[in-house]
Amino acid sequence: MNILIIENEVYLAQKIVSRLLDDGHSCDFLESANVSLDKEYDIVLLSTSLPSSQCKEIIRKYKEHAIILLLVSYISDETVTDPIKEGAKDYIMKPFIMDELVRKIYHYKEWQSVKKELATMRAYLEFSFKDVNISNIQLTHDFPLLIETNSSAMSDKIVFEISRKFDLSIKFISLNDTPTWQKDLAKCTKELLYITDYQVLKKSSKENLNTLLEGKKAIICSLEKEDNFPYSRISCMQSNMNIMNNNIMTINEYVKLMVLTFQNNYPDTELSKKLGISRKSLWEKRKKLGIEKKKQAKK
Repeated sequence: MNILIIENEVYLAQKIVSRLLDDGHSCDFLESANVSLDKEYDIVLLSTSLPSSQCKEIIRKYKEHAIILLLVSYISDETVTDPIKEGAKDYIMKPFIMDELVRKIYHYKEWQSVKKELATMRAYLEFSFKDVNISNIQLTHDFPLLIETNSSAMSDKIVFEISRKFDLSIKFISLNDTPTWQKDLAKCTKELLYITDYQVLKKSSKENLNTLLEGKKAIICSLEKEDNFPYSRISCMQSNMNIMNNNIMTINEYVKLMVLTFQNNYPDTELSKKLGISRKSLWEKRKKLGIEKKKQAKK
C-alpha cells in the first residue's frame, strides 16, 4: 500500500515509517501539510497536532480515495469529532503500540475492499435484474415461504430484495446439486435459506423437507405449481417471458433452450411430457439440434 504520514513529531513518524517499510509498504513522510503532493495514497496517517485548517484541507483532498486515520494526543471536538465529520475514518491515541496502528490500517483496508466488492455485486445484481419486474409482489418475512415461478430470475430477485429489506444474510442450497442438503439445512439457524429446485424432489422427500423447514427462515423456489406446501407461498408465473433479447424463437430454438435449461432437473420421461412430445422425439431433437446430454456425477 502507498501510505502518507503527516506528523510533526519526527521521532514518532520515523518509527511508523520503519515499521511500515518492514511490512513491505511504500511510505512518504511530511512534517507539515504545507508541502503539496500529487501522488495517490491508500492510507493517510494525519496528526491532529497540526493546525485544524491544515487537517481539514488534507482530509478534503484525500478522503475520496484514501483511508484517513488520525494520530491524536488528546480527544476533543477539534482533534477527533470535527475531523471524522469531515471524512476521517478513525483515530488512535498517542502514545500507541505500533501493532495496534498496523491492525487499524489492515482493518480499514479490508473494510474498504469489502465495501467496493459489495458495491460491484449490487451493481451487477441491478444490471442482471433490470428487466425483472416484481413491483406487484408484496415482500414478506412470513417464513417458510414458497415461490412458484417459471422464472428463476424472478425468484432470485425476490430473495435478494427480502434479504436487503430485512437485513438477512443468505445461505444457498440447491436440492438438485447438493447431496448433503439435509445436513446443510440443519446447520443453518440465523441465515435466510434460499432453497432451489424444489420441483425435483419426490413427494416423500418434499414432505420430509417441509417438516425440517418448520420454524426456519427459508425461501423455497419451485419451477412448477405445488399443491401440498403447508406454509406461505407466492405465485409469480410470467405469461410473456422475455427470452433471447425479445426476439420470437422458432420451435426448434425454443425446444433447445428448454432442454438445455431443464434436462438436469428432470428425467427424460418427465421432460418430454412437459414439452408435449414423446421420449423418442426428445432423443431425435437432441440429435438434430446437437444437444449433448451430460452424465451427472454420482452422488
